[in-house]
Amino acid sequence: MAPPCKVAVIGAGVGGLTAARAIRAEGLHVTVYEKSDRLGGVWIYDPRVESDPLGLDPNRETVHSSIYPSLRTNLPRQLMGFPDYPFGSRSKNPDSRIFPGHQEVLDFIKGYADFFQLVELIRFNTEVERVEQAGPEWVVQSRLTSSGSVSEEMFDAVVVCSGHYSQPRLAQIPGMEKWPGEQIHSHNYRGPEPFQDKIVVVIGSGPSAIDISAEIAEAAKEVHLSSRAPDTTATKLDFGDNIWQHSKIEFLDESGLVSFEDGACLFPDIIFHCTGYHYSFPFLKTDGIVSVDDNRVGPLYKHIFPPKLAPSLSFVGLAFRAVVVQLLHFQATWIARVLSSKTNLPSEEEMQADVERHYQLMELKGIPKHYTHAFSLETFFEYIDSIAVEAGLEQVGEEVKSICKSYFSFVIENGLWKAKNWRPDWELQQGN
Repeated sequence: MAPPCKVAVIGAGVGGLTAARAIRAEGLHVTVYEKSDRLGGVWIYDPRVESDPLGLDPNRETVHSSIYPSLRTNLPRQLMGFPDYPFGSRSKNPDSRIFPGHQEVLDFIKGYADFFQLVELIRFNTEVERVEQAGPEWVVQSRLTSSGSVSEEMFDAVVVCSGHYSQPRLAQIPGMEKWPGEQIHSHNYRGPEPFQDKIVVVIGSGPSAIDISAEIAEAAKEVHLSSRAPDTTATKLDFGDNIWQHSKIEFLDESGLVSFEDGACLFPDIIFHCTGYHYSFPFLKTDGIVSVDDNRVGPLYKHIFPPKLAPSLSFVGLAFRAVVVQLLHFQATWIARVLSSKTNLPSEEEMQADVERHYQLMELKGIPKHYTHAFSLETFFEYIDSIAVEAGLEQVGEEVKSICKSYFSFVIENGLWKAKNWRPDWELQQGN
């Protein structure tokens, strides 16, 4: 295709800013749409919570951010920066900890946008309502949140960077709809106060579940974590006198009972869903060419390009369990170089065949569909290196790979999901 002159980027979080920078560096015209009045996306702390604590009501007023006051990164700061813009660059109030708090991350994003003069590209308070192909171009319909006025503009390409940490995903448990107690998703967590003297069941076993459980336990009477990991048995955890680990919940009962597969039974006050998020693109109209099925966005070549619509439609930042900023840098740069015709994609047939091979490999390994965009440490660097080759970039530096491998080896060996003190332990290991 001829180099497009106009590219729309949906979202001014770190993904959208990375895309905008890379695309403009290729000499293309960029417009970034941002529905809020600030850049930073999910890293903007918002004290509000939604009226529906589970996020099921389609008519609720949604809150984009899932940040809570004490939140810190799960990656050390050495892995939070760009290849040419390290984390902490020009920071006015640096956090002394290796795992910084969310405010320093937001300051870093703002500094990045200022340094590369990206703010001038952003249309704030402008919500995208429809993105649809019209001939060879894309129509982007948007609405000003201040006045409600609606406008349309044509673009040669659209890059979707709207994030995936705002639409709660819930565990599906028999009896859940009739269970009489209170239920909340971690999206609406802002602090431990509502859990004072309560018995709480937390569903989830990731870092957020551990962090929040430890904080809730300071106020709650009891905290019981439920994990779907195989061979999990009831046991008391070592980072609190009132925290227990359990297996998967077998069923809920309208009497208030919660029954676990390990044989334990409880009558808790609150069930807390720390169960992740749905991918959702309500503005994107592709007549089913791109769909979301059990949290698989697809078909997408290398998690970015829909074969039938490439390269004029692309996605940035869908992957998780990844070194995110590195991921965004390589994805955005590849997209920009494809759009400027500096590099070419395979044919539609070749891209579709690659997608099918990925799906078949997942099936052979028994990996659930909702983990389509998840990486392991090994597959992440294989993926990033392959994109670097496609884009004509240098591969991830050995220093970053070494830090990453050391960190995740430490996490696995020391049982991150069973300890509150994994961050301090890592910091001590690094000599801080």
